[in-house]
Amino acid sequence: MKYLLLIYSNPATWYTMSTEQRDAMANEADALVKELQESGEWLGGCALADPENTKTIRVRGDAPAVTGGPFLEAKEHLAGYCLVECESVERATEIAVSWPDARYTAVELRPIMDTCGGLEM
Repeated sequence: MKYLLLIYSNPATWYTMSTEQRDAMANEADALVKELQESGEWLGGCALADPENTKTIRVRGDAPAVTGGPFLEAKEHLAGYCLVECESVERATEIAVSWPDARYTAVELRPIMDTCGGLEM
């Protein structure tokens, strides 16, 4: 089963951390990615650009509205994602719990659906 881990961040938390704390989080995430690559569970992932580079698009009727920022009524923003393939939701949850950002904001876990709306196996 394939799972998407959506990694959230809050700039207020991130900017209060020391360089050493941020480096430790990055090293922890790198180690987890390496472990998942070695186990064959890692399918891919990326960090996203800072929120000030984001645009939110809404279309109402025929009128598109483009605004700056990822501001969908939340302090947190989507900071990146990981795509993993695991034997069970329990294993995917274990990976999400291990992701360092889960301690500060949140990691959202979602099963990937196929193009017909069923769960991807």
